[in-house]
Amino acid sequence: MYYIGIDLGGTNIAAGIVDEEGKIIKKGSVPTGAHRHYTEIMKDMAELSLNLVKECGLSLEDIHSVGIGSPGAPDNEKGMILYSNNIAFLNVPMRDEIQKYIPKPVNIENDANCAAYGEYIAGGAKGTRISVTITLGTGIGGGIIIDGRIYTGSHHAGAELGHMVICVDGEQCTCGRKGCWEAYASATALIRMTREAAARNINGTIMKLVNGDISKIDAKTAFDAKRMGDSIGEEIVDKYVKYLAEGLANICNIFEPEVICIGGGVSKEGEYLLEPVRKLVYEKFYCKQVPMPKIIPAVLGNDAGIIGAALLAKQL
Repeated sequence: MYYIGIDLGGTNIAAGIVDEEGKIIKKGSVPTGAHRHYTEIMKDMAELSLNLVKECGLSLEDIHSVGIGSPGAPDNEKGMILYSNNIAFLNVPMRDEIQKYIPKPVNIENDANCAAYGEYIAGGAKGTRISVTITLGTGIGGGIIIDGRIYTGSHHAGAELGHMVICVDGEQCTCGRKGCWEAYASATALIRMTREAAARNINGTIMKLVNGDISKIDAKTAFDAKRMGDSIGEEIVDKYVKYLAEGLANICNIFEPEVICIGGGVSKEGEYLLEPVRKLVYEKFYCKQVPMPKIIPAVLGNDAGIIGAALLAKQL
C-alpha cells in the first residue's frame, strides 16, 4: 500500500506518494495562496495529491490513507485545524474538505510534529526512543517523539517549543508574549538582528555584501560576514548561537532526548553553526553523568514533513 503525505506551508503546498518504508515515490508542489478561503486551499491540496497518484500509475485503491501536516493546532479526532496564525485558520474542517475529493481516511497533525515523525521514521532520529526535531525558519517549529509516538499534549496543542520564554519581557513575539525563543533564534530573528546591526554600520561589510540594499539581508548574511573576518558579523552570529543554545539546553534538560535534529534554512550552515552550539549546550546540560544528547543536522530536509504526514496512520 501507499500513502499520501501533504505538507501545508504558508508559501507552498508540498505533497508526495510514500511507500511503507517511508520512501517518497513521487512528489510535487503548488503555491498555497494563503490569503484564499480554506476551501480553495483544500481543493488544491487534494488535486495535487490526485495528480501525483495518477502520475505514479496508481489508483485510489492503492492508497491506504492521507496524512496532512499543517501549521497550527490540530484536532485529529474531529478532523479539524483549531487555530493557525501563519495561515488564517480557525476551526477549519480539513478532513471533511479533503474527503470531498479523496474518499480515504485522513489524519491531521501539526507540520513540525510531522517533520519530527519523518526524521524518526526515516531520518536522523531513526532507531531512537526519545528524539526532538527543531526547524529554524520563519518561526521555530518543534516536534517531540517518545516511544514512536508524537507528543502533542492534552489537547493537541503542546510541543510549541519556539514559544518557551528565554528572556522575560524581551522581544515581542508574534504569539503575543515577549521573550519567546522564536523571537531570538528563528531565521526571522537572525535577519532582524543583522539588519539592525547593518543600519548602525552603513559602511560595513554586511552592507557591502548586499550592495547597500538592507532588504536583501537574509539569514546567511551574518554568517558570510563572519567568514570574511568581519567583527560585526561575528558578534551577530555569536549572539545568535547563544540564543539558540539556550533553548536547546532547556529542551535537553526537560526531555533528555537521545538526539536533537536541527532543520530549517539556518541549519544549512552545518558544523559552522552546530559546533559552537553544542559546546554551549553541553556546558548547560544538567546531568553530566549521563550521555549527552546528540545535536545533529536533520537528514530529510523538506521531505521530512511529507514522510511524517504520510505515515501518521502507523502511529494511530
